[in-house]
Amino acid sequence: MRTFNYKLHYKNLLQPDIVRVISRIHEYKGEQTLFIEAKADTLSQLMDLAKIQSTEASNKIEGIYTSDERLKKIVQDKTRPKTRNEKEIAGYRDVLATIHENHDYIPLKPSIILQLHRDLCKFSGNPGGVFKNVDNIIEEEDKDGNKRIRFQPVPAWETPEDIEAICKAYDEICRDEEYDSLLVIPMFILDFLCIHPFGDGNGRMSRLLTLLLLYRSGYIVGKYISIEKMIEQSKESYYEALAQSSENWHEEENDYLPFVRYMLGVIIAAYREFSSRVQILTIDRFSKPERIREILKNHLGKITKAELMNKCPDISQTTVQRTLNELLKKGEVLKIGGGRYTAYTWNREDE
Repeated sequence: MRTFNYKLHYKNLLQPDIVRVISRIHEYKGEQTLFIEAKADTLSQLMDLAKIQSTEASNKIEGIYTSDERLKKIVQDKTRPKTRNEKEIAGYRDVLATIHENHDYIPLKPSIILQLHRDLCKFSGNPGGVFKNVDNIIEEEDKDGNKRIRFQPVPAWETPEDIEAICKAYDEICRDEEYDSLLVIPMFILDFLCIHPFGDGNGRMSRLLTLLLLYRSGYIVGKYISIEKMIEQSKESYYEALAQSSENWHEEENDYLPFVRYMLGVIIAAYREFSSRVQILTIDRFSKPERIREILKNHLGKITKAELMNKCPDISQTTVQRTLNELLKKGEVLKIGGGRYTAYTWNREDE
């Protein structure tokens, strides 16, 4: 069995680019805290949108889908899940809600991880809340359908002891204020994924645990901007970083840096997106159509109606469409494509 000593690896992570990113995240964290205290009432729609996007994206990474309409109703608990995929989605919805609402009271322990997994699987019929009882493998498939073993996780008999060990290692380093949890969390998550403690749901559990540990450390941006969606949108980079950092893992010679660098990139991107969206939400001098116009004017390239609505969750689809039609008539905006692929861009020829 390998050992887990995050303090030993911590100094290797203190690269100049990493230190700069951490410092900026700390600044964003302070700015977000001040904004939430002053404008908490304006963020409920951002939070509702993030819940939908997080539930969709984390399941989508694992090939679990349903229609947009069904997804929204399931996340809002307005319908019962019908298919196997929808049952998986409903489980993620409930665990995500538990973490959002109770993170301060959910310590990192093997028993807690088992309880969260139990709730993740409660609708699907999969055995939840128990560690794997048979060895598993992590496979990848090329474009021709050929499969190969990408990683061999620890054997089933070793799993409980390893999960206990990484929880203990995480707790020990986080008790020392000298160490920044932003660097420790990705190390823990990488080890969790390499252990692969469950027969199913390891990827989704890793993302839920990422949120839990970030929230418990005061980094709550994931409540308002979907970190899972950002991972899903960059999943090739995610898998590449995971592969690089898991190489020679069993020999205790792996390099955590690629995965830590990737995760910090996702976190700072979420904070930047939060900062951008709250600026739009709090421009009191603009009417809703004027806000839509400002977004289009300041957006380089094309943007879809759905993306506009994500940036302004307090504005109805009817208002967004009416504003787009008016801007098109004035020639301020150009329409690109048609049907489901329709997008818009600011007309810069007349500037």
